[in-house]
Amino acid sequence: MTPMKWFYSFLKKHNRSMFFGLVLVTVISILAIVKPIVSGSIVDDVITAGQYDLLPGLIALLIIITIVRGALRYWSQVIFETCSQDVLYSMRDTVYRKLLQEDFNFYNKKRTGDLLSRQTGDMDAIRHFIAFVIYQVYENVFIFFFALIMVFTVNVRLALCMCIVMPFSLLVTLSQRKNGRPCFQHIREQFSSLNTFVQENISGNRVVKAFSKEDYEIGKFNKENDGYRDAELAAAEIWTKYVPLFEFLSNMLTIILMLVGSIMVIQGSMTLGNYVTVNGYLWMLMNPLRQIGWRINDIQRFTTSVEKIYATYSEEPKVKHPAKAIPCTRLNGDVEFKNVSYSADDEDIIHNVSFHVKSGQTVGILGSTGSGKSTIMNLLCRFYDVTDGEVLVDGKNVKDLDLYNLRQNIGMAMQDVFLFSDTIEGNIAYSKPDCPFEDVEKAAIMADADGFIRQMTDGYDTIVGERGVGLSGGQKQRISLARALLKNPSILILDDTTSAVDMETESYIQKQLSTLDSKCTIFVVAYRISSIKDSDLILVVNDGRIVEQGTHEELLKNNGYYATVFHHQYGEYEKYVDELNTTAGKGGGQYGSK
Repeated sequence: MTPMKWFYSFLKKHNRSMFFGLVLVTVISILAIVKPIVSGSIVDDVITAGQYDLLPGLIALLIIITIVRGALRYWSQVIFETCSQDVLYSMRDTVYRKLLQEDFNFYNKKRTGDLLSRQTGDMDAIRHFIAFVIYQVYENVFIFFFALIMVFTVNVRLALCMCIVMPFSLLVTLSQRKNGRPCFQHIREQFSSLNTFVQENISGNRVVKAFSKEDYEIGKFNKENDGYRDAELAAAEIWTKYVPLFEFLSNMLTIILMLVGSIMVIQGSMTLGNYVTVNGYLWMLMNPLRQIGWRINDIQRFTTSVEKIYATYSEEPKVKHPAKAIPCTRLNGDVEFKNVSYSADDEDIIHNVSFHVKSGQTVGILGSTGSGKSTIMNLLCRFYDVTDGEVLVDGKNVKDLDLYNLRQNIGMAMQDVFLFSDTIEGNIAYSKPDCPFEDVEKAAIMADADGFIRQMTDGYDTIVGERGVGLSGGQKQRISLARALLKNPSILILDDTTSAVDMETESYIQKQLSTLDSKCTIFVVAYRISSIKDSDLILVVNDGRIVEQGTHEELLKNNGYYATVFHHQYGEYEKYVDELNTTAGKGGGQYGSK
């Protein structure tokens, strides 16, 4: 499907309304053409011939025509504006739904500012085209050719003289259309780039202030702003070059009428009334010529916007819902990775990962930054599809399971906590917006969030800022954890969820997690040994491979990577505790170890 066919799929639902609107525009144009005839009759029949009894009727006709045209103009504009808003609503809704269906790969490669531009500036260019440009182009073309025909009915020689302008107008039109298209494509690209920059800097304003980089960012913004301005000026150079040509050609019609028409009136080959009639048609010929340059600009903005939106819309996600999905209303939580590998952009990220977790077990995943811990969890949630191997849940390949049901059974507190601009209750109840408040409160208590929430002025009704502005890192993590717990999932994934909380809070959360449904499988991705040491199975990931796996005691005996990390985190502390115990022993006291 081409971009224009895709656009028409939205517009065709309003074919009847658009057709009726164009009928009204046709009537408006015809009534405009009648006015010069009436004016010519007043000159020839009333002023010249002295038939004064016709004057009241002709004046009344002019008044009626003016009133009817005004009413029809209002009616037609309401129709076109209504159609444009309806098309825009449907198109924006369709594109947004498609954006929600896209996978992580799509958002990894797309800039937020580009996507915002598709939904704002580009959509508005389409609305403007439907609401204004369509009927303007139709009316100008109709009036121009109809007026030219009427000039032929008045005087053929004068009409032929006016037709001399036509070939030149066509050449100028084709030239502007050819040269203007690349400029408008560049404008949309620069607009997207400017949007992206502004969005990123507003979101990251705290980092800017923390590093005192306001002047640096202003300089970067000026560069982006200059780029957008230069793109607009480049397009302006196109129409500033062509619009005067159209203005010149339209004025040539006036010169032709004044020279040729005046000579004909003097020679008696044309009446003064006919001269007035042709003069009335003159603006109908001049105005469309003057408008050509502007309307070409509007059309090119429209076509460029449609192409940009469709290019975004037409990208298909790599992770797709299976054609014959296996329904999975409630999963047991058995998870198995069989020789799983994953590559992206020619880079190997996960290599031959295999492990098996039974329902109800807790799995700890430890590894350095960039080792692939979060990617393993993303493969389980099917945010990405494996390159080789299989990810099985309850013995079934996740590629065969109903994608929506699979993710409904997984609760995930992500590493990058995102909170919506909503109440705290609304953020916790995101997966179950209609659940009773008691469930929200229970989840908050388990995540050790109830205490600080109730200390806030509005409690659970407190509005958090965008991305959780106004909350500490630990508070955001606990709200995120409560949101995941509220789902009562079969599989719970905690991706570095307690990194920003103190040890006491972490210990409390771990105790609460131990009270979950015995069939809930828990994955804990962490850097702290304390977060995972009590797990039934610990996976040590390095460079995309599982280099060690076992229980805490087994891994300490192996004296590998896990044991090294353990001694780095606990060794100095235990030495310090031993020294304290030795000193306290002399005085009869005793310190416990951590």
